[in-house]
Amino acid sequence: MDSIEDIFESSLNLEETHFKEGYDEGYADGLLSGKEEGHQVGLKTGFEVGEELGFYRGCVNIWNSAIRIDPACFSVRIQKTIKQMDDLLNKYPISDPENESISEIMDSLRLKYRAICATLNVKLDYNGYPKGSDGEKIVF
Repeated sequence: MDSIEDIFESSLNLEETHFKEGYDEGYADGLLSGKEEGHQVGLKTGFEVGEELGFYRGCVNIWNSAIRIDPACFSVRIQKTIKQMDDLLNKYPISDPENESISEIMDSLRLKYRAICATLNVKLDYNGYPKGSDGEKIVF
């Protein structure tokens, strides 16, 4: 009698067994694909942030070079803002992407950059990856 009950019990648990196996397989596959997708998103985001930081670093370096050549080329206020941008760029936690101050520093950099450009009456916007002269994206 026990063997008949075992057969029926295994039949009753069949759906639950298949459900659990399917869930476990799906979870493992999702974990793998999620890690890969997260890696790709992180790589893209890191590249974009590095690109923007490099743009600001280049601007600060150019402005500092102009100040070294002619210390009176910018007002004291602009020179102070350039120095603040330089300090923010040096303070940016590149190797610590989970640092809570990242967005605050980036917002401050953008604000100071726009303030300098507005004061100098310069129309130089950072719009991401530079484009070629014919409007096509530059490809390496």
